[in-house]
Amino acid sequence: MIEIGRKQTLTVVKKTDFGVYLNEGDQDDGTSVLLPRKQVPKGAEKGTQIPVFIYRDSSDRLIATTREPKLTLGECALLPVVQITKIGAFLDWGLEKDLLLPYKEQTTKVRQGRQYLVCLYEDKSHRLCATMKLYHRLSTDSEYKAEDHVEGTVYEVDEQYGAYVAVDNRYSGRIAKKELHQPLSIGQSIRARVIKVQPDGKLDLSLSEKAHVQMDVDAALVMDTIASYDGVLPFTDKAKPEVIERELGLSKNAFKRAVGRLLKQGKIEIQDTCIRIIK
Repeated sequence: MIEIGRKQTLTVVKKTDFGVYLNEGDQDDGTSVLLPRKQVPKGAEKGTQIPVFIYRDSSDRLIATTREPKLTLGECALLPVVQITKIGAFLDWGLEKDLLLPYKEQTTKVRQGRQYLVCLYEDKSHRLCATMKLYHRLSTDSEYKAEDHVEGTVYEVDEQYGAYVAVDNRYSGRIAKKELHQPLSIGQSIRARVIKVQPDGKLDLSLSEKAHVQMDVDAALVMDTIASYDGVLPFTDKAKPEVIERELGLSKNAFKRAVGRLLKQGKIEIQDTCIRIIK
């Protein structure tokens, strides 16, 4: 069976002036698909096998191409927006006909020239389209384990549950709200640590390292921040959490741990309303 949205190797069953027709077997049984002449490999004859990708042309007919798409059915990839129209955005996915991202499949307003993480799916009319709604389309069978470091793309941000991440643009991950101490945006690339692998295979992530490692990182950040204030930070570890997060991107507990380490190292002193570097 010839499958839309898939790479497959098909056989030339008929030659014409405008291309060759391909099928699974060696007969033209009415289900053959055209490969346009400009893409027919040199020397191809009846019986020649050709690796192709199947999609629909501008007239909604199945057509084959030897060009390499940037994603196949069910896969996700970062694709640039080349045009925005009344029916949605069109994305460059490496083929002659651009890929439609319908408005109903967008999770944020997209802009021409920017890249967005999308998944390829087949709609009710059997046309290939892109969607930014990835939660139920990402895989949960990764080989990652707790404490592994991963890279991914943020595809959704929820005020209640945190940020959802496509790890390797393929696997399902989430940074819980309590782990978020800096703003993240849709399409942002991140590096994170796996905290836990859920029984269903989804990955719980954190932008922070393990406590003992993160404390050194946070202490260095606090020192750099104090230095940027000419050596005197205009608040202490008793400041409101939102002030600390705004200025340093740290939780109040992480800030207090970092300040405690710097105090123990004799690098700072805490006064009534400020923290000062000891010179």
